[in-house]
Amino acid sequence: MADKLVTIAQYADSSEASLAQQLLADFGIKAVLAGQHAADVYALPAIAATELQVLESQAEQARQILESSGKQEQ
Repeated sequence: MADKLVTIAQYADSSEASLAQQLLADFGIKAVLAGQHAADVYALPAIAATELQVLESQAEQARQILESSGKQEQ
């Protein structure tokens, strides 16, 4: 069974999402950003937020990394 992507955090600011993505990469966790360009166009987070997604099997570890660094906005 293949792992699926799950959203672990949402960011109103796509640059903050990119920083969190890079932080996870530093720990060997590949993350993708969903809705990044929509969040750049629409300033309201209710309309568009950038979602940080990782493989389900790495979600808990990724959340812990973000929490310990203060990068989890959701």
